[in-house]
Amino acid sequence: MCEVDKAEALRRLEEEIRTCTRCRLHATRTHAVPGEGPYNAMVMFIGEAPGYYEDKQGKPFVGAAGRYLNKLLAQSGLRREEVYITNIVKCRPPKNRDPLPDEIQACEPFLDRQIELIDPRIIVTLGRFALHHFIPGASITRVHGQPRKIGKRLFFPVFHPAAGLYQPKWQPLLEEDFRKLGQLVQALRENPDSASYEQLSLFPENGEARGDTTQ
Repeated sequence: MCEVDKAEALRRLEEEIRTCTRCRLHATRTHAVPGEGPYNAMVMFIGEAPGYYEDKQGKPFVGAAGRYLNKLLAQSGLRREEVYITNIVKCRPPKNRDPLPDEIQACEPFLDRQIELIDPRIIVTLGRFALHHFIPGASITRVHGQPRKIGKRLFFPVFHPAAGLYQPKWQPLLEEDFRKLGQLVQALRENPDSASYEQLSLFPENGEARGDTTQ
């Protein structure tokens, strides 16, 4: 698929998401939130679900957690305009409750198509819901900040930015993980045919948990 066709296919997919009625969440949403970013982004961020402000604006991560994410991106040397940001579930669950299994299942084909079209080198999972979607049973306290290659992509789990807002003691972990992400992106930019992320000293010396939050 040529670049123009990819961009148009992603635009059509986002429009399809905006009018989706596959699950109960469409009845309570203000706007569906497909995602935002370039069709050829090297890095894709995937969170849990839209919140209050995202539902109002139809854009991902525009509330307090989004502002903190922007800060983390800047600290890592990345710009929001160059990454694609979306969620596992595209509509806000009422009162920001956890997404239900059938709601996640209803949105899964959309996410799969986004990943296929954008074809990112790195997928950053924000929080435990996104992590468990790709690596079931993994503990975010044990694997955060550690890239893992699955197929042709690198998955990079981090805590959800909201965890840092609600529990400021976790902010140093988030900031350190985003620093590592910046190193990883830079290494792949300098050597795009390599997956030698193991040489970046991103892995902890052991598998012990760092922290006890499950956000």
